[in-house]
This record gives sequence, C-alpha cells and structure tokens, in this order.
Amino acid sequence: MRIKTLIASLFLSGFALTTFAQTENCNSNSSISHEAVKAGNYKDAYLPWKEVMKDCPTLRYYTYSDGFDILKYFLEKETTKGTPEYKAYFDELMAAHDQLMEYTPELQKKAKGIRSVARSTGMKALDYLQFAPEVDANVAYNWLKESVSVEQSKTSAALLFYFLQSSYNKLKADPSHSEVFIQDYLNASQWADEAIANTDRENVKQSFVATKDNLVALFINSGAADCESLQAIYAPKVEENKTDLEYLKKVIEIMRMMKCTESDAYFQASLYSYQIEPTAGAAAGCAAMAYKKGDVDDSVKFFDEAIELEDDDVVKAEYAYKVAVVLSSVNKFGQARAYAQKAININGNYGAPYILIARLYAANYKWSDESALNKCTYFVVIDKLQRAKAVDSSVADEANELIRAYSPHTPAASELFMLGYKVGDTVTVGGWIGETTKIR
Repeated sequence: MRIKTLIASLFLSGFALTTFAQTENCNSNSSISHEAVKAGNYKDAYLPWKEVMKDCPTLRYYTYSDGFDILKYFLEKETTKGTPEYKAYFDELMAAHDQLMEYTPELQKKAKGIRSVARSTGMKALDYLQFAPEVDANVAYNWLKESVSVEQSKTSAALLFYFLQSSYNKLKADPSHSEVFIQDYLNASQWADEAIANTDRENVKQSFVATKDNLVALFINSGAADCESLQAIYAPKVEENKTDLEYLKKVIEIMRMMKCTESDAYFQASLYSYQIEPTAGAAAGCAAMAYKKGDVDDSVKFFDEAIELEDDDVVKAEYAYKVAVVLSSVNKFGQARAYAQKAININGNYGAPYILIARLYAANYKWSDESALNKCTYFVVIDKLQRAKAVDSSVADEANELIRAYSPHTPAASELFMLGYKVGDTVTVGGWIGETTKIR
C-alpha cells in the first residue's frame, strides 16, 4: 500500500512540475515574443510566438494580434507571392484566425473587449483578400456575408464596403447574382445608416458617411441599378412570388428607391401586394399603373389612399405631388394646385410642388383684358420659383433656368405706369390664381 501511495505521490508531483514548467515556458515565450513585436523585430518574435500558440492558446489575447502582425511581416517583407514559403505563411495566417475564433469564448471569459467570432470572420476575410495567393471571390464573399449578417450595424465601415465589393465581384462573374447583390446593397446601406444614427463620435460618423457614399457609387456603377435591369430581374420573380407579401414589398421598395415606378414589375408587385394587404406603397403602385393606362380617376383614388396610409411625411408629400402631376396632365389646374399645396403643407422643404405651381400659372397667365396685368402673372410665377430654390437646393438649377425663361415676359414699368402702378406696388392676380405679388 505504501508503495502505491508513493508512486501516486511521485506521479502527481511530476505532473505538477511539468504543468509548472509549461506555464513558465508559456509566460517566457509570450514575453519574449511580445517585446520583440513591440520593437518591430518580427523575425525573433516568430518562433516563441509559435510555441505560445501551440502550448497555451488562451494565455493572452494579444498573442493573436501579435501573430497577425508577425505573419503579415513575413508575407510582405520576407517572401514573394507565388512561392511555397509565401503560401506556408499565408496558410498559417488563416489558421491563426481560425484558432482565435475557436478560443474566443474562453478568451472572452478572461477579459473584456474581445471581439466577436463574427467580427473575426470578417477580419479573416479582409486578410484573405489582401494576402491570398489566388483570391476566390466566393470564399471572400461567404466569410464577409457570414460576418456582416451577424454584426449588422455593429460592422466596421471597412467590412461593410468590402462585403458589397465582394458581392459585386461575384456579380461580374455571375449575372444571376444580381438580385442577391441588390439585397446586399440594401442591407449594407441600412446598416451604415443605423451606425451613423447610433454613434456620437464624429470620426466614426464621418467614416460611415464616406462608406455610405462609396456603397451608393458602387451600386450605381454596377449596372444592376438601371430600370431595365431591375425589370429583367424582377418581372419573372414577381409572378413566382405573387402571394409572398414580404417579397413583393421588397420589390416595391427597391423599384421606388431606384425611381423605376414606370416599370411593369413595379406595377405588378404593387397590384399583387395591394390585393393581399393595402399598404401605402402598394396603393401608390396601383395609382401609377392606373395612370399609365389612362385612368386618371382611379389613379387619384389610389394615391389618396396611399397618402392616408403613409406615415413618412416625405413620402406622403411625394404622393400628393404625384396627384398634382396627374391632374395637371388633364388640365385640372385648380385641383392640381390644391394637391401641390398639400404636398408643401406636409413637407415644407419640398421644392418640386412650387415649380409645378409656377408652371401651371405660366401656362394660364391670362386673367384680365389688360395685357400688362396678364404679364403680372409672371411675377407670381417667379415668386414660386424663388421659393422653390430657397427651401430645396436640389431644384435650384431647374428653378434658375425657369426664372431666366420667364423673366422676359414680365411687364415693363411703362406699361404698368399707364394703369396707375409703379415698382413696389402690390397687384392681385385674378382668375383662378388669386395671388398677390409685388411689381418690380
């Protein structure tokens, strides 16, 4: 019995000594490697770092950040792409990412601020794109999509951009990826907007603003953003999914965002969606379809319903403006002005309704037997155009062009003098217009 006890004691003490020695080696190698990395001496850091990775992978988180720096040094400075040595270091870099993800839950228990597995997947994808001997677009895309789908608005600005870039690379190789690419753009754009809204740090906000601009530019330049392409993508899909409300809503949103509301796919998606659930977007699509068929009354009816159902004032005002356009096309000028004014009342920073009213007035400037007084209508026209560009800079060019076109039609001072008016006086333009303006 004493012999067995002795053997057991020797075994346990030997195990303890081995464990102690291993811990000491880990700490020593970790310290040597980390100090070498801080000094920029990556060659001397490499071997002790490998020992730490092998014997004590959860000792410290910086083991992994150091390792990434070490391996990138060898890839960039000590080897040539295409050589076996380069591939070996690249494979080791990918394995280091995998090992970090494997041990992330354990590392997170030991320290705060350890990045998520999803974020690490995205960082692995970025290193893959930069260092892979031959990049496989599918591999990069799958890793990035896996990352951003989990992180969403917490995704870094760089990862969001490279995610859409990788989706675009797939699109170039495979045109059937178009629909997925469009959805990837919508998701990335939404997450960038949410990130901007959720941060108080100006530098972070500006980073995401710049990324959002780059996402838009990439999408526009992709060739998937024009109405013809969207029609080709979604026309058959709408028929296949005519009972899938969520899918139909997505199509309506995309087509409206890309200003493709004259496309048949938009009309059909709106009709099927409206039949399932009368929403603002669906009603607006039905209104556009009715107008295209020449049914003004139905168009106005559907737009009225869209206005009633819509919660967003910017969109609601846009619907009111579209009614004004529809009514003006059939010479219902008073009603058209009423809807244009309704759009202005809903969204005071909307310039297009002012321009429409100006055009209506210019097309119907006669209200008096006096030619000079009729010309005063153009003062009111210019008032509306000046107001349009004052509230909405996006219409400034159009407004200025119309001001230049209409200004020569205003009356000369001598014409008005004979009627008892001078510069600075007010005059009321009669008829259905009924607005007062100043003579200048």
